[in-house]
Amino acid sequence: MDRNKHWEEIYDKKKLNEVSWYQPKPQTSIDLIEGFGVDKSAKIIDVGGGDSFLVDYLLADGYENISVLDISSKAIERARKRLGKEADKVKWIVSDVVDFRPSEKYDLWHDRAAFHFLSDSKDIEQYVRNAHAALNPGGKMIVGTFSTKGPTKCSGIEITQYDEKLMQKVFEKYFHKIDCSIHEHTTPTDKVQEFIFCRFERK
Repeated sequence: MDRNKHWEEIYDKKKLNEVSWYQPKPQTSIDLIEGFGVDKSAKIIDVGGGDSFLVDYLLADGYENISVLDISSKAIERARKRLGKEADKVKWIVSDVVDFRPSEKYDLWHDRAAFHFLSDSKDIEQYVRNAHAALNPGGKMIVGTFSTKGPTKCSGIEITQYDEKLMQKVFEKYFHKIDCSIHEHTTPTDKVQEFIFCRFERK
């Protein structure tokens, strides 16, 4: 499957509030980021951020160095249009996370619902290496995926479900697991999806 083509079509056909991951306020992500207590000048990258509202809240809260990465140029264009002049404060990166080769180091890597779309072991390993390469030593990482009680497909793609043990195993070569927690997300069609969010620190 051509991942780029697939996601461009999704964002071309569906409105913001029609996608299952739509959140008017991404409270879980906000709480987990704030829980790290990183400085407002910390470099933060939102992986698979698309046209999520997380960037809006981070800007409003005074964070100064935000990057948003997404495979879909259409998703990023929608976010830029929504933010207006505020979009100029953000670094926008159009790339498949597997192909991403960071040109700078970040203090915090956030990913809600991008990682679980990877099913090939080589892609998963490359994701972990990319996250390691992108973060400063001691940098923090938040990864949210569907749990073992969550959906098995999303947007027509088979996803990989995770529990705490599997998350730790996947990332343990380069990261210390701090904690994991279960969170429920209600979609625009009132379906409840179970996520697991894990926080890590780069070794």
